Amino acid sequence: MEEGTLYIVATPIGNLADISARALEILRSCDLVVCEDTRLTGALLKKFDISKPMFVNEDSRERAVCGQLLEKLRSGQNIALVSDAGTPCISDPGFRIVRACRAEGINVIPVPGACAFVAALSASGLPSDSFLFAGFLPAKTAARKAFFQKYYDFGHTLIFYESPYRIQKFADDALEIFGPDRTVCFAKEISKVYERFFIGRMADVRGELEKASTKGEFVVMIAPEGYSL
Repeated sequence: MEEGTLYIVATPIGNLADISARALEILRSCDLVVCEDTRLTGALLKKFDISKPMFVNEDSRERAVCGQLLEKLRSGQNIALVSDAGTPCISDPGFRIVRACRAEGINVIPVPGACAFVAALSASGLPSDSFLFAGFLPAKTAARKAFFQKYYDFGHTLIFYESPYRIQKFADDALEIFGPDRTVCFAKEISKVYERFFIGRMADVRGELEKASTKGEFVVMIAPEGYSL
């Protein structure tokens, strides 16, 4: 029996019109959709009149479900792996499943699409020819400051994800370590109605954040020392 294929399908990060024709084709043709939250993915599928069985995969249970998904793939089922928004495996679940498939020689095919940090970087005006994407930093202030200190002299743009609940503390720590004049960009709600970019000196951006709504997920970019807009 021919084995199935695992498709890594990027979905919109906000504006549903950003979904690709190829992503829709794969979602319509696959046998199973593996997702983080059936409510969110179910709403996406319903929007495009797609009805498929769904299988929940979260970081906390990914190791446990790998075996089940490998069995389905070996039996010939084609699986679409999605995250709640954006590209799976990029600060989202999926890495362990892909690794298990690669180890077993099962075909894995990416279906490119939206990725929050790539979209934010492209519109930030910060150096984009080379960068370090660090995802979510630890929640503890001491660990966050230690990371900033380690990369203080890094010659490339630093990129992070941060939640609205920690963005103020993130900004405080970044201001303390990088200083008031470092050029930064805090982008929130990319591709959504309340999308906004806070760009400029660290001290000025920190002041803007204090007065603005911080609802929504953030992409934070810190330019190399000496760079200015």
